[in-house]
Amino acid sequence: MKISLMVPVMPHEPEHLPAYAQLLRDTGAHRLWQGQSLALETFQGFAYLAGRGLRVPVGTSVTLTALRHPYETALQARSLARLTGHDVVLGLGTGTPELVAALRGRPYGSPLTAARDQLAILRGLLDGKPVHLDGRYDTMRGGLPEFEHPPVSLGLGVLRPGMARVAGELADAAITWLTPPSYLGEVLLPELRAAAGAAGRAVPRVVTVVQVAVRRPGRDPQLVALNGSREHLAAPHYTDMLRRAGLRVHPSQIPLSARALVSSGTFVTGTVAEIAEGLDRYRAAGADEVVLNTAGVHLTEGRAAALADLGELLAALAG
Repeated sequence: MKISLMVPVMPHEPEHLPAYAQLLRDTGAHRLWQGQSLALETFQGFAYLAGRGLRVPVGTSVTLTALRHPYETALQARSLARLTGHDVVLGLGTGTPELVAALRGRPYGSPLTAARDQLAILRGLLDGKPVHLDGRYDTMRGGLPEFEHPPVSLGLGVLRPGMARVAGELADAAITWLTPPSYLGEVLLPELRAAAGAAGRAVPRVVTVVQVAVRRPGRDPQLVALNGSREHLAAPHYTDMLRRAGLRVHPSQIPLSARALVSSGTFVTGTVAEIAEGLDRYRAAGADEVVLNTAGVHLTEGRAAALADLGELLAALAG
């Protein structure tokens, strides 16, 4: 199982990014991931790192489909592959209904169909083929100019069985976030395998983003979990997924939901050895790559504390 790291919060200054790329390069971790940033934009932040000479493998976990037509998304992704000199994982997510409505006038009637439209268009464009698709949400007629670049693989944010089936049908990677290991192995992976088998293609690799915190004197893991997951625990699609996994959570009971993350081991904390054991549960459940996310530590104690945790963990795990 590969070990990667996450830029844990939206960066507001370019100087916030190099330490993460340097840590990846120095420890031999696999890839630097970042979610959708509404501050310093994700693709531009990664391009800034490449311009600084920090040309490391990167991935988006995830970028939101409603923000761009897939033609521009493909341009951004292949440009990033050329700038970094490495393959890129372009992870997509459909976002919340409220955000989609704010950008498009109404929410997606079917987020699954929206994901299919984007993946189908992106697959053709990034393979250098003309695309003729009149989708429900996105339309494409034509292709991209020829341009040599390292590969771009397509990822899809997956929380529930329906999106797992879309990923199995069309994506190269299924990217999960806040998913307990048992749910990953018993619910999502069978759907990925079944859909991939029906489509006659390889099963997408599984990338799971896991919140972590090293046990330290005076650190309250429940507070760290709360600060790192507050927005997710207020979102119905996340709490629905967690309830399906057997956790007692509710959008109106965020502190209690954070406690459930800790007690279930979904938020992985303890000594470095105990965290390694917790992460191994994801390997056993079928994860191909774990992305260490120190958002809770960052939001509770600051960037230096988050980097210290990542440095300690990666020194022990990445090799």
